[in-house]
Amino acid sequence: MPQAAEGCARAGIGWIGVWRDRLAEVGTTSGARAIRDAGLRVSGLCRGGWFGAADAVTRRANMDDNRLAVDQAAELGALVLVLVCGPAPNRNLVAARDYVADCVVELCEYGAERGVKIGIEPLHPMYCGDRSVVVTLDQALAMTQGLAPARAGVVVDTYHVWWDPSVVEKIRACGPKIAGFHLADWLVPTPDMLNGRGMLGDGVVDMRSLREAVDGAGYDGPIEVELFNPDIWAIPGDDCLRLIKERYSAHVLSGAQP
Repeated sequence: MPQAAEGCARAGIGWIGVWRDRLAEVGTTSGARAIRDAGLRVSGLCRGGWFGAADAVTRRANMDDNRLAVDQAAELGALVLVLVCGPAPNRNLVAARDYVADCVVELCEYGAERGVKIGIEPLHPMYCGDRSVVVTLDQALAMTQGLAPARAGVVVDTYHVWWDPSVVEKIRACGPKIAGFHLADWLVPTPDMLNGRGMLGDGVVDMRSLREAVDGAGYDGPIEVELFNPDIWAIPGDDCLRLIKERYSAHVLSGAQP
């Protein structure tokens, strides 16, 4: 993670999105120091969530881990803790979604005490069975009802929402509840369900229109490029960041500043 922070600084990128597995490799305090030393800010910490479990002991342990994630986000100064909410442990999607909604409220109370916003990221429906029962923006938005935008919101990821025929209207409906915006392209054919995301411009997603929709909804925060793909990871870091910036300018910018 310190190498990534230094690379972003060299590339003139002022923000970094942090994943907890990488943070664990260096420790939260050391990771936060490395980011500060590079002159960066943290756009988001990923991930919290994975609330459900078949037994009460594991459910409590999952919530304890989410409280730890909030503490880590606070130490990093992250703008949002991103939630990947987890699957249904017993095939009951309705009950699982109700449980996630209750957990979000509980976690938001803990986050509010520490100045950490909670962001629910709906995933593509192909992940409903193993990663998240929250698969549309309107589902995520409904889980934030009654919670102030400063406490809870939704994270829009192009890879997960591009397919929705009403995605622009749903983004507009999110308005001030948009807590983050992530970019990745959808490759055809998709090489891997998890690690098959495409470099910006290599797939079928109209990212400029989604950027314009997010802009129109009032979001003016940092934008993360989030690419899970071993072929992309194999590109040397500085070269990869240079390519990302070029593709961002070519395929995402809509008159606003990067």
